[in-house]
Amino acid sequence: MNTRLPAGERREQILDVAVQVFARNGYHGTSMNDVAEAAGVTKPVLYQHFDSKQDLYLALIDEVGQRMITAISKATAGATSGKTMTELGFQAYFRWVAQDHDAFLLLFATQANRDAAATKAIRTITSEAASAIAPLIAVEIDHEKQRTIAHGLVGLAEGVSRRLVERGEDFDPDELGRLVANLAWAGLRAIGPTS
Repeated sequence: MNTRLPAGERREQILDVAVQVFARNGYHGTSMNDVAEAAGVTKPVLYQHFDSKQDLYLALIDEVGQRMITAISKATAGATSGKTMTELGFQAYFRWVAQDHDAFLLLFATQANRDAAATKAIRTITSEAASAIAPLIAVEIDHEKQRTIAHGLVGLAEGVSRRLVERGEDFDPDELGRLVANLAWAGLRAIGPTS
């Protein structure tokens, strides 16, 4: 059993362990006993922090999603051009994937293991990611088209990451970020106002 931690630290420790357990076993394949055992706590301690398995899972989705969005936002904050922002954003995203495959799998693995609440929470995270990316699209098009393209860029990054993670391939996130950013930037440069 782990030493006694303050409640906030214990909650974070449980979340960190639960990401691994859920990513590997899926929602339906994971029990609260599995999480408690992996975290080195008793089931009653687990329930002091989370009311149910769904409550824990939704907290994980939110935590992991916010970490991803924060990484992208921080990386692009000082950029001075659209091209630089695009590159820095993709590099930050691929660093997040490279450093935490389990977090990526939790958010973007097959949807077969999700219930409606989890699917909705992941859609919210995806929408927030697109909202973070939309201002990086430095072309003159209306707001709705900009958001649609931002969702496409999220899908592009997700698809590339899914292939690498599922194959267990090592990759240089900065190099991959530059490559995908160049592809995205070339496409963005071709977009102009439509009449």
